[in-house]
Amino acid sequence: MNYLAQIWKTKDLRNKILFTIGMLAIFRFVAHIPLPGVDLEAIKEIFAQNKVLGVFSALTGGSMNNVSIALMGLAPYINASIIIQLMTVVIPHLEQLSEEGEEGRKTINSYTRWLTLPLAFIQSYGMILLLSRGAQGAQIIDTGNWEIMLPAMLTLTAGTVFVMWLGEVISEKGIGNGSSLIIFAGIVAGIPQIFGNILGLAEYDSTKLGAFIGFSVFTIFLLVIITLFTEAIRNIPITYATRGNRAQKSSMPLRLNQSGMIPIIFAMSMITFPAIMAQFMQSSTSQTLVNLSQWISQNLSAQNPSYVYMIIYFLLVWSFSFFYVSIVFKPQQMAENIQKRGGYIVGIRPGEETAKYLEKSGYYLTFWGGLFLAAIAIIPLVFTKFTTLEPADMILSGSGLIIVVGVVLELIRQINAHLVAHDYDKI
Repeated sequence: MNYLAQIWKTKDLRNKILFTIGMLAIFRFVAHIPLPGVDLEAIKEIFAQNKVLGVFSALTGGSMNNVSIALMGLAPYINASIIIQLMTVVIPHLEQLSEEGEEGRKTINSYTRWLTLPLAFIQSYGMILLLSRGAQGAQIIDTGNWEIMLPAMLTLTAGTVFVMWLGEVISEKGIGNGSSLIIFAGIVAGIPQIFGNILGLAEYDSTKLGAFIGFSVFTIFLLVIITLFTEAIRNIPITYATRGNRAQKSSMPLRLNQSGMIPIIFAMSMITFPAIMAQFMQSSTSQTLVNLSQWISQNLSAQNPSYVYMIIYFLLVWSFSFFYVSIVFKPQQMAENIQKRGGYIVGIRPGEETAKYLEKSGYYLTFWGGLFLAAIAIIPLVFTKFTTLEPADMILSGSGLIIVVGVVLELIRQINAHLVAHDYDKI
């Protein structure tokens, strides 16, 4: 209580928190504004029959279920951010900007926003078409009429841009990372609905309630483990030469989870793509495509994940961890910075040897960190194989657990930093 009272008494911090809450409330309001011209009853029937679409709920914050104007959430913006980050390695101009500090970061963010626009417009067409194909005869929206489709696509694109703007405003004037908080708000907002669904099903199947309570308790245990995993670091001891015979000792922290949520986002996109394409192939005139869609539905469906699905998902998360870290982790540059500042690792020669040592350390951390990240991603799915629960009945998915822990820890860090700065100003 003293901690909360201290937060409330710190005017600047209190205003930032209240502003953030206000912006998140606006996002949740927008997430319930339906897209004009859409049959909401048909949409409810689609989501009742096809839970594959629910996989995207973590990135849309429940907006997809309501077919709101913020239907796509931050998905196009996240995709644009990933593309720009990957292109930084390929395009020298972007690589140079990434090394220019704050001004370079602002320019890269500007490129990301502009790339979000065409991605959102293209993705809006695919999203509307996907929902319409899953309607099974119901008329969600007239996809053949461009007088209806074009305004709908522009509305969805504008909704994505608005949500992107909300996230950036929160990051600038509020507290925490705005994009992460919006995703976090969507995940948390869906928990009451899951509880309600389980309590309703418990009247007909009592085993579901018992399994749900068991998984909820297990989720708390996982949250503790993920917190320790997220905070785990390996300190590389570094010695800096100073005037005289005395040396200054320091350390370089390397996180066990250097890739964060990016590998899971990659893996989710890859593993759900075949299931989405299978829905289009079901109505094909080619028997081969129909048979392929049936095999995909049986083995690569998020609605009823098979062991094949889990193994592929696990390997994708693990491999993407190595892929992403190989792009963002730059041991050569780190070794040069250490050498320029007159530092060295005891027993390791400066320069190339230091770079090789850091690369080897990063490899081992990624090996175990990626392994743990992949395990967390599939643990809830494994739980469904031995209980009556379905993936949609999980209070939090593996990716949701990592997002919640990461956002909460980052919020605590920023709040503590504001409190320390406030106390320092008083002195």
